[in-house]
Amino acid sequence: MAKRPKPQSDHFTMDALLTSFLALSDSLAISTSFDRIIQSTASDSDQNRLIQRALHLGSLLLEAGNRSARRCSSSHNAVVWPLSPDLTIKIFSMLDTQSVCYVAATCSFFQKCTMDPLCYANIDLATLVPKVNNAVVSTMIHRAGYALKSIKLGVLPPVPAPPFFSSQPLVYSIRNASDASGFSWNEKKSRQGKDSLILTRSCLNSLSGNGGAPGYGVHLRRLHLYNIERMDNASLLTSLSACPSLVDLEIVGLHVELRHTLESVSRNCPLIERLVFESSKTGVDDGLKFPTCNEFVLNCPNITTLALKGFKLHDYKARMLVKGLRRLKHLDLSTSYSFTGAFLKNVSDHGCGDNLEVMILRDCMHLKEVEVERFMAAVLAGEFKHLRHLDISNREGLACEGDWSNRCYNARFIPIEQLLERRPDFCLLAEFPKGSYMDMDQMSGSDVSLPSQSSISHTSDGSSTSDGSYNSDNGSGNEYVRESEENSDYLLS
Repeated sequence: MAKRPKPQSDHFTMDALLTSFLALSDSLAISTSFDRIIQSTASDSDQNRLIQRALHLGSLLLEAGNRSARRCSSSHNAVVWPLSPDLTIKIFSMLDTQSVCYVAATCSFFQKCTMDPLCYANIDLATLVPKVNNAVVSTMIHRAGYALKSIKLGVLPPVPAPPFFSSQPLVYSIRNASDASGFSWNEKKSRQGKDSLILTRSCLNSLSGNGGAPGYGVHLRRLHLYNIERMDNASLLTSLSACPSLVDLEIVGLHVELRHTLESVSRNCPLIERLVFESSKTGVDDGLKFPTCNEFVLNCPNITTLALKGFKLHDYKARMLVKGLRRLKHLDLSTSYSFTGAFLKNVSDHGCGDNLEVMILRDCMHLKEVEVERFMAAVLAGEFKHLRHLDISNREGLACEGDWSNRCYNARFIPIEQLLERRPDFCLLAEFPKGSYMDMDQMSGSDVSLPSQSSISHTSDGSSTSDGSYNSDNGSGNEYVRESEENSDYLLS
């Protein structure tokens, strides 16, 4: 039964009583009067009751005073703040997610502004240590609503890598790379600690709609996921199915398969332009199939950036991707296994590969010296006119012809002087763990100094055998794919 409202006269009586009380200015008189009341009370229980009542009333007055002070400050901020609410919201929408939360805690005026969906259109909850759980992600997504444009989520590597395909000026360098990077074939350890399993497979469920209505992922353009250990194939595919407008997808360290991911992207994300996928276990995922490659290049023609790192990728599959994606500008197959570089042969036929600007084949176990030499000959012959950056660095050396376990640790086969003369803006990175190569920090027109023959140290045959990291794979895996290469050419013609 609802309580009956108090008569208006009672409100007036209470207001008048409180006004009279607050008008008292002599705090000593109030204290003395309270002491007399306590002393005039006969029983101890009545005294305790009066004391507790005074404490309770005092706390109520203190809480009401603080609340009124905050309200007055907020009103003052709203008056003196020089920007309109719309402009304030626009500025707040440019802040990162954590800063928006800090702003919301300053005053109720700013808190009201940060409740606008635009302030959460670009959610960035990627951190170096786990800090968020599913509930936080769901709250942010619901605050953004249909204004949601991008999500970055998960645990970043301890040492952030440089931006993928940075706009920084490129420099040419052929040098000793024994300490150039900390990469090791078998050192792909989990980046989440044992207490970090906070985000689960359902962390992106809020992107999907209910009852046939479109979900909040319908306008999502960018999705970056890092080292979410509990996310599997099914949960990722469910999330991608809710993002038909996706143009930028980055996946690092998730326990998901390349084949299933490409199939889902092909079906659900036809606008995709940038795909970066780094395997959680280097050299293990060998599930990519020929039909999946074919479906991907046919359904995702807008791809300009493709990075598939740490997968087993045979030459005919790599060739199909490079030849089929006609707009491809940036290609990164670093730390991938199985391909020898034969996929580069005839890539430029029929205009394929014309748009390539950057190609990174760093630390690819089976990349052969002879295939790189043939590719560089094609570059010198005028093919790949837009290519400006090539990275063939390898801590294990390039594979020699006929025996991939026999390694080459020098780049003498590349006609550097001729390359610089014909392509002065070309950046070549060839960093190897053995030999001594002079650095060339800048590359411009006539101001170029080439490494002399006397400054290059190498073995008598220019090669060396390395057993350390190659025991797990006894061949490149390309011996049986000749027919598949012909099929790929047929489908792409």
